This record gives sequence, C-alpha cells and structure tokens, in this order.
Amino acid sequence: MPQPRQKKLRNNGVRSKVRRSDNQFNLNRLPTFYLASHGIDVYIVRNCSQYFRSLGIRQHMRAVVPVAGIGSRLRPHTYTLPKVLINVAGKPIIGHIMDSLIEAGFADVTVIVGYMGDMIQEYVSGHYEKIAVTYVEQEERLGLGHAIYSARHTFGREPILIILGDTIFELNLRTLTRSKYTTLGVRKVEDPRRFGVVETKKGFAAKLVEKPGRPKSNLALVGLYYIVNTPLLLECLEFKVERGLRTRGEYQLTDGLQLMIDRGEKMKVFEIDGWYDCGKPDTLLDTNRHLLKRTATKHRVDGVVIVPPVFISRKAKVSGSVIGPYATIAEGAVVEDSVIRNSIVSEGAHVQKALLDSSIIGNNATVFGSFKRINVGDSSEIDFY
Repeated sequence: MPQPRQKKLRNNGVRSKVRRSDNQFNLNRLPTFYLASHGIDVYIVRNCSQYFRSLGIRQHMRAVVPVAGIGSRLRPHTYTLPKVLINVAGKPIIGHIMDSLIEAGFADVTVIVGYMGDMIQEYVSGHYEKIAVTYVEQEERLGLGHAIYSARHTFGREPILIILGDTIFELNLRTLTRSKYTTLGVRKVEDPRRFGVVETKKGFAAKLVEKPGRPKSNLALVGLYYIVNTPLLLECLEFKVERGLRTRGEYQLTDGLQLMIDRGEKMKVFEIDGWYDCGKPDTLLDTNRHLLKRTATKHRVDGVVIVPPVFISRKAKVSGSVIGPYATIAEGAVVEDSVIRNSIVSEGAHVQKALLDSSIIGNNATVFGSFKRINVGDSSEIDFY
C-alpha cells in the first residue's frame, strides 16, 4: 500500500513554539553577578541540581517524547495515521501523555517526530496551547538513542524526563522526578527477551541489555527514564553515534545508558505497576479497558443501553444500540442499531447494524452489517453474503 505523503518540517527539521512559563523558575538562567550579589554560591547553582530541591525551589525540567516510529504492528491504522494519534479511552495516546506531563508541572516538552509528524504537531499545538513545545524531526529512523541525540539542541544541563510515545503510565511523574539519581522505570515481565532488561546490584542498575537472548533478569525497561546527568547522557550518545556503534542496526538508548553506568553514573530503578502498552491491537484494547475503569463517562444517552465502563463522546451520535462494557465511541462517530463491546470506534467512523467485539474501527471508517435470526438443523451449512 502506498505511504501517505508527508509534509517536511521547516527550519532544518525543527519547528519551535516557545512561550514564557511563569510557573517555572530556573536559577541557571540568572547572571553570575546577580547570584553572587544575593549570596548564592555560583558553583553550586551551576553544578548541583540537588541544591535547588534542598531549598524547596523547583528547578526547570524538560520532558522529551519520541514519537517518530511508524507503528507497523498497528497496521492498517498506521498507514494513514501516526500511532500516537490512535484513540484510546476517549483521546489519542499522546493526549494521555501530555495530560500526565501537565499534571506533573512540566512546561517545556520536546516532541521528536518523523512519520506523518505534521499531523502530530497539528494535534498537540491545537490542544495544548499553554505548554511550550519544540518539535524535532528525526529524518532517519536510526533508533531511540539517535532520536534523543537528534534533539540535543533543545535541552541543556537540566534534568530531562524521557517518556516513550507508545506507552501510557498510571503514576504521578513527580514521584520519579524527586530522585537525586538517574532513575529507570521498570516492570517485571514474563518474557524479557522483547525488552531492554536491567540487572541490579545493591539497589542500583548494574547492567542494561537490549532484547537479550538469554535474559538474567525479568526487570524490563518500560519507556520512562529520568535523567539527572543530562550532559553525560549526551556525551555517551555522541560517543556511540560518531563511531557508528549500533545494536541490531540502531543506536540504542539502552547502550548509551550502559555507557553512563560504565563511566560511574549511579542509576536507580523504579518499579511501575500502571504501565500500559499501546504498540499492538491486543495491547491497545487492553489499555483501553484499564483506562476506562477510571475515565469512563457517566452520562446517559436516550435509546441506548450502556454497560459500564464506557466512553461516549458528547459529540458522537449513538442510537438504538448496546454499548459496553469497555467500549470507546470517539468524537464525531455515528453508531446505529449495533452492539459494541471491548472495542474502539474512532473519530468520524460510522457503524450500523453491527455486532463488534475486540475490534478497532479507524477514523472515518464505515461498517455496515445485518442481524440475522436462524434455526438450523444438524449437518446444515449456511453461507452469508
């Protein structure tokens, strides 16, 4: 199937929307003479982020959200839509991520785009005007480490939070960013071979391995990284990129983090229970189920039987149907005379006289079916056309 035409981002792959944020205070940006005149140790301010926390001052931090992936496991939906714009529990995946960042107090976000990046920018810019977002285009898909390295000009020495764009977390991000150490989000999994794996020693990460054939640990990296020593991370990624040191053909973030450990960086691990993967149809529907348990709508719709939990947009049109449990009906969708459960009906879709279970209906798609009542005897064969 031909790939949709993509618009190129201007300014050498970078578009920025920078706004002043009144709720962030960054001492690093103040002149040296000002710091000295107020009795503040210049060396500590420039080099020790923990000093800020000890004074109760909130240091400037930036979130970095890589969303350049093609999302081949979610085809056919991702032929025409970036993976992070697929609706789950009433909003696109990236909408859930942006909401969690705003709730945690982040005012600056770098979004690394690639595949159909203009659509991602249009959504984020249109729905999150009060947060400063810088867009960076990763022109070549050379791995997560390469993506972060490509965005290096958007952040400096301050700590950064890297949060992958195909994963939704159910936790307060402030808990993670209070750590004085670089911290990696992990979870115990049954098959660690599909993930980056962490081996620990005395409470700290000792070794990181990307998709090991014979894993020695079941602690998997789940796509949440709080980096305290940002300059060292960039130094290690630069070392890998300039020398062409790849794993499985890509510059892995895991390899950069391991090099940080080799150079003396201490890393803690933080076990995360509320981790929901959106990378495949079955995990997307599983995430939809989990999120609906806490974000379901409670309004009634005349002529519709609702089996909670469900999300039905107030801008959707639903009639003569049974909706739920675990069904999402997005904005602009039309559902008539149907039964829908454990499914996602995306924006602008039209479903009529259909029985849907464990289904994903894409934006502006049309599904017309028919109900039948039959009484069939033994050894019969029936074909419906």
